[in-house]
Amino acid sequence: MNSLHSFRLPGLRLWLLALGLLVGLLQPLSAQGLRIKEVASIQGVRSNQLTGFGLVVGLDGTGDQTTQMAFTTQGLANYLQQMGISLPPAAAAQLQIKNVAAVLVTAQLPPFAQPGQTIDVNVSSMGNAKSLKGGMLITTPLRGADGEVYALAQGNLIVAGAGASAGGSKVQVNHLDAGRIPAGAQVERAVPSPLLLGDSINLNLNASDFQTARQVAQVINAQLGEGLARALDGRTVQVKAPTEADARITFIAQVEELPLQRSIPAARVVINARTGSIVLNQAVTLGPCAVAHGNLSISITSTASVSQPNALSTGGTTKVTEKADIQIKNEPGMLIQIAPSTQLTDVVRALNSLGATPQDLLAILQAIKAAGALNAELEVI
Repeated sequence: MNSLHSFRLPGLRLWLLALGLLVGLLQPLSAQGLRIKEVASIQGVRSNQLTGFGLVVGLDGTGDQTTQMAFTTQGLANYLQQMGISLPPAAAAQLQIKNVAAVLVTAQLPPFAQPGQTIDVNVSSMGNAKSLKGGMLITTPLRGADGEVYALAQGNLIVAGAGASAGGSKVQVNHLDAGRIPAGAQVERAVPSPLLLGDSINLNLNASDFQTARQVAQVINAQLGEGLARALDGRTVQVKAPTEADARITFIAQVEELPLQRSIPAARVVINARTGSIVLNQAVTLGPCAVAHGNLSISITSTASVSQPNALSTGGTTKVTEKADIQIKNEPGMLIQIAPSTQLTDVVRALNSLGATPQDLLAILQAIKAAGALNAELEVI
């Protein structure tokens, strides 16, 4: 949605100023319409997660450590056994696998994927391999949640990283223990789709909103025929559709292209407590309130000093002691009155007047919400 804007700059004043400027720049975009395909998806048309255990070979001594990664040794022994090479347990335990790494292979099987088509795979080390660069993934079955094999993965890894070490020093750019194989898996089994079943299809909205669900049903009925669509709840719209395959696909294409009017979203403030990022949408308003905020800082300084015995003392020893100096500074906070704000630019200007950092603003917004002056829902992620 164009009504949601996010910025993260070192200073709150610059951050809020940029937010206010972009609010004005994005105002014309709110007048543009959007299509049903941007707010809803067809129920049953979804991707499926695939995963598998595999081995990456051909590493330049950067593979797993034999003494610590028993499953790598066992995986290599099992693979050799499948190739007709049986090793006694004692020999299998002594395999040197510094050129081999145990990995987890993941992929997404897109909807309507057919046998013979290829998909991308991600490969991640699950042991203590130093790097997967230059390695090749040997044939790995990829299974779905039902335990069935839906694809086979194999190929050379692309690792977007580099590293070097010498004399105890190490330099590394990006991750070396994860890579990707474009078109690295071949689909072996198709997942049945319920798209052509029944005399209707369900549209699942991306977000639960009764107004949007009502509007989608009204637009379909107005453009394609009265009584075709009805909203079942705030997230599902049921639409009658032709039963013949070609006619149903054409009908779905028409439905997805129908234009919608943008509705004002529910007022919401999204706070990322880990990074200090704050996002406000255009529906956020402020009621009258007064805010006082001060900063409390504690400074601890430790100074090392040497204590020596007297010149004529016996049995005395020289000792190093530390002297700690603790200072507490409590900066006074001014009581600032915030006037009612009905537009996002006014909210930005009011919060900007507090002069607080983004981290301090997290606590201020929660306090304003608790006082009933923030007309929005707070969501902490």
